[in-house]
Amino acid sequence: MARALSEVGVKVDVVTTDDDGPGKRLGDVCHGVPVRHEGFRAFYFSKQTEFYKVSLPLLVWLFRNVVNYDVVHVHAVFSFSTLVAGWACWMRGVPYVVRPLGVLNSWGMENRRRRLKAWSFRLLDKPVLDHAAVIHYTSQQEADEADRLGIRARPAVIPLGIDLKPFQNMPSPELFTDRFPAAVGRPVILFLSRLDPKKNVEALLDAFSLLLAAKSDPPRPDPTRSDPILIIAGSGHPGYVAGLEARASGLGIQKDVIWTGHLEGEMKLSAFAATTVYVLPSHSENFGIALLEAMAAGCACLSTKGVALADESAWSGAVKLCEPESASIAEAVETLLAHALERATLARNAADVVTRKYSLEKSMDTVMELYKESVALT
Repeated sequence: MARALSEVGVKVDVVTTDDDGPGKRLGDVCHGVPVRHEGFRAFYFSKQTEFYKVSLPLLVWLFRNVVNYDVVHVHAVFSFSTLVAGWACWMRGVPYVVRPLGVLNSWGMENRRRRLKAWSFRLLDKPVLDHAAVIHYTSQQEADEADRLGIRARPAVIPLGIDLKPFQNMPSPELFTDRFPAAVGRPVILFLSRLDPKKNVEALLDAFSLLLAAKSDPPRPDPTRSDPILIIAGSGHPGYVAGLEARASGLGIQKDVIWTGHLEGEMKLSAFAATTVYVLPSHSENFGIALLEAMAAGCACLSTKGVALADESAWSGAVKLCEPESASIAEAVETLLAHALERATLARNAADVVTRKYSLEKSMDTVMELYKESVALT
């Protein structure tokens, strides 16, 4: 987003902490001074606590410097850095836009620190949201879910966009299969996203177990078809990932599951190229950027009704929908594995939808208009 805005002449600074995941910090950044990236600057500030990521140097910098900007785009809620960014803008009279990143959705509000979030929202976060120039939702589903909270600021729905250039010349699937040879010659079911309870990977593992059981009972030997393999590509909290691996072992499917860890760049694109069916079985997604990348890569995609992008794209025949339960996921995957024509149709429709609606250029044009309107309101 920052790179794309800089390419159309916007001077962009990204201001954040040095947080790099649970218990970790970025180790190679200078604090409080601008660090040059691709067309924009980034300022990093040290965090003093793990919980809530409190950073007092960040707070001081924001209150001193926020007046130097025409507009501030705040990404996320329920975080110290985003809360104090809103406070600084509100108190210094600088227009600001808030993108909640889906944390106001019903699933997140009810399933993650429910009481603490309810207290924080009433006393701290809602006043900041109410005084924003605009709340930037990335889907109508996200906006509808947040509407129940009575936020007074004007809503705007602007989907996220991605840079389509890397997907125009996809690498060979052999780059992936050379690194993970167990996938050679087998139908590949791919999950590629962050590993988190919201993503519902547990149901996907259970569904894969059902799928393998259905293929072997009763036994129907077919030398022209091999059993599918499940690729779990992503990283998460080590304890949670260990629990997922233990679940796969308990289901007896561990030899048919590959855990790749985080993939990026050419290796991620090659994983998409090797994929027969991409699955994102999340309970809730305010948008679904990983699904969008799979669609852009030409994958036949299956997702659940809690994923906003999937729900919207299903109307165009670009994504197959199922319920977030293991039996429904297993049935849908089995159908797609058995019908090459349906997979090809999904992939073709997905490419068309992504080109028409979700390019980075189209998204940034709309964001620019949002900024102009926000400045004009002050």
